[in-house]
Amino acid sequence: MTKDQDQVALRRLLSDVTAGLGDQHTHKTLTQALADLGMPPVEEGSKRERVERSLAQATDGRLLQVAERFLKTQRTDAPTRNLLQDAIWATASPPEIPLRTRRELARALDPGDLVQHSTRFMALLDRFWHLDDDLWSLGPSTRSLRARIERHFLRNTDWPVEELFEQLGAFDAGDARFARFAEALVAGDVLLDETVQRRLTTAMNEHLRITGFELRQTGTLGGYPRFTLVPLQLAHARAPKNVIFATPAKPDIRFLSAVDNDIEVVNGDALIYDRTVTDDGIRWRDLQSWWQDREQITDPGEAKKGLYARLRASLPDNSPGQRNLFESYHRILGSEVYDMPALLPEVWLHWDPRTVRERGPQALLRFRMDFLLLLPHGQRIVLEVDGSQHYTRDRGRTPDTAKYAAMVAADRDLRLSGYEVYRFGHDELRDETTARTLLEAFLPRLFQHHEVTGRH
Repeated sequence: MTKDQDQVALRRLLSDVTAGLGDQHTHKTLTQALADLGMPPVEEGSKRERVERSLAQATDGRLLQVAERFLKTQRTDAPTRNLLQDAIWATASPPEIPLRTRRELARALDPGDLVQHSTRFMALLDRFWHLDDDLWSLGPSTRSLRARIERHFLRNTDWPVEELFEQLGAFDAGDARFARFAEALVAGDVLLDETVQRRLTTAMNEHLRITGFELRQTGTLGGYPRFTLVPLQLAHARAPKNVIFATPAKPDIRFLSAVDNDIEVVNGDALIYDRTVTDDGIRWRDLQSWWQDREQITDPGEAKKGLYARLRASLPDNSPGQRNLFESYHRILGSEVYDMPALLPEVWLHWDPRTVRERGPQALLRFRMDFLLLLPHGQRIVLEVDGSQHYTRDRGRTPDTAKYAAMVAADRDLRLSGYEVYRFGHDELRDETTARTLLEAFLPRLFQHHEVTGRH
């Protein structure tokens, strides 16, 4: 399906699942319920009409947020939950895991490893699949999928893992559901044994790597390793050592210790984030904590205001587009920005003590990025706002093909170095209202594509 088809399908599904809100609320409480879901306020009409009109007024960029909040705040049955999850996950770019790989992966797993803690294992299955599928039973059923799993996989062990996957529907499930299920199978809170976690991960990776992905340890959770399915090209991505940002002027820096990679800003106002960048990347909470310690600020609210003002002040005066991107990013995310990636402005990619004229043909093509997002699992996202100076000379009067060629060559180098580059024309962002509308549609898709969610 195309992105537009995904949006149409999600809107249609939300129309079905939100239709019952009018029956659950009074007119007064419905107003708050719509607000809680991130849906526009509508005060006129019957309760059903208010819900329908509110959803119709929600932009495509807001649909993902509405769906996610609905899952968090409303009780749903497993089939409805799965339909919503699949619609949300379809907007990302999940790894393609073909049927053959799924079957070979299942054959490689030892049932005894999976069911050492049967209650936890069944709770895991409940999160992804519809187990209580006997619609004719008024009480505990002996014919439901749950009962058959307990009988054939937990007690009698006459089902291999491949048959379990068959009965669950894992072989026919969407790629995103199967990928998340694979990650959950090796979670520490299910297995409670790091040795078993690593044994299962090794067995699964033997087959997953054929698809270009592998389960890699990306942190810890509850003292156990946390494994995430990541592209192989990110599996060995290096963690950033120093992030020099928030200055458009070339920083005057020196190494206090070249052995330890300790950098000092001698003159100027560049900021250097020198803390360890974890597999979560740099979120606003990380940046604010660093700033609060750096500036010795006791009040977190004051630290947040001061950091925002400092970053905004680093933006060039002659680029309202950059300023609108920065401000819109924070207004759109609101309080959620605390758990989302920090938008780092004016980030230095290269630093050379010699000038381009001194360096000659060996000069680096790009020194600084407009904005950088360091996402989980080593993903690096560059946002560029292109004014006419990127492809013209004589103050915008004459097209300059050499400038344009240098820009696209630098983009190629960035991508080959592991960065994703998204460009905006300055005219797209020049007007504040237009910029916000554009980014309200772009940011949810960006975070879905790169599978970024806030931590709560």
